[in-house]
Amino acid sequence: MKVNHPVRYRIVVLVAAAMSLVLPGTPKSLFAQGRARAAVPSKPAPHFADGTPNLGITPEQRGVWLPLDRSDLGRRSTLAPVETIPFQPWAKALYDDRQIHELEPHTRCHASGVARQFQTPYGVEFVQMPDLQRTYIFDIGGPHTFRVIYMDARPHPAKLDPSSYGHSVGHWEGDTLVVDSVGFSENFWIDRTGLPHTERLHTVERFTRTDFNTIKYEVLIDDPTVYTKPWSGGFNLRWTADVELFEYICQDNNTAPNLMTKDGQPLQLDRPTIP
Repeated sequence: MKVNHPVRYRIVVLVAAAMSLVLPGTPKSLFAQGRARAAVPSKPAPHFADGTPNLGITPEQRGVWLPLDRSDLGRRSTLAPVETIPFQPWAKALYDDRQIHELEPHTRCHASGVARQFQTPYGVEFVQMPDLQRTYIFDIGGPHTFRVIYMDARPHPAKLDPSSYGHSVGHWEGDTLVVDSVGFSENFWIDRTGLPHTERLHTVERFTRTDFNTIKYEVLIDDPTVYTKPWSGGFNLRWTADVELFEYICQDNNTAPNLMTKDGQPLQLDRPTIP
C-alpha cells in the first residue's frame, strides 16, 4: 500500500509519542548523554606501591591535566566569584583595569605561578620522584618551564630571590598533596583574569586526585597588601589521555618584546622575535 507524505509524517509522530509514554524515564537527550564525559564511570585514583597517590601517568596510560571545563580558560575564570574576593581598593581598581588592558605576562612568555600555571590550553604534567624527594610540575605550553616542589620537609629559606613559581615545599595529608609556597615575584597574574599580588604573597595549594580522571585543585591566597583577609578558591583538572609533552616555542612571532625579561631584567631587543 502506498502511503502519502502527510500520513507517513503522522505515523512517525504517533510512534514517537507512544515511545515517550512507554519509556517515561528515558533521558531528555540520548545524544547529549552520549557526549557527556560523566556517562563513563572513572577508574579509581592510582597509587604507587607504597600507597602514595600518583598524580601523573601510569604504566598503562600517559596523559596530561587540563581545566575540567574548557570555559575555565575564558576571561571569567576566576578562582572564586569576583564579588566574594576581599580586594583592597587599589587592588580592585588594578583588577578592573586588567579586564580592559589585557597585557598578561603569561601570553608574553613569562612563567606564571599559582592557579595560572594550570589554566593553559596545553595542560601540565606531574612527575613525582621519591628518590629525590621532589615533585615536578611541567608546563607544556607558554614559557615551557617547570616548577619544583621539595618533599623533604625543608623550611623555606630565610632569604629568597623572588621568582614566578616561588619556593614550594610539600607534604601528604592522606591522599592530598599540600604545597606551601612563598618568595613570589610580581611578574605574573595569579589567574587568567588578572588577580593581582605582591612579593608578600603566601599560598597553600591542595591537590587531590579524587578519581583517575580528576584532580581537585584548591588554593589559599594570603597577601595582606592586596587583600583584606586570606581567601580560598579553586577548580578541577581533568585527565586527557594519550597526550605527551611536546616542543613549544613561545618566542615565535612575539610582538611585545618590551615585555620580555632575561635574568630578571627587561630584555631589550632590536627585532620583534627571538631565535
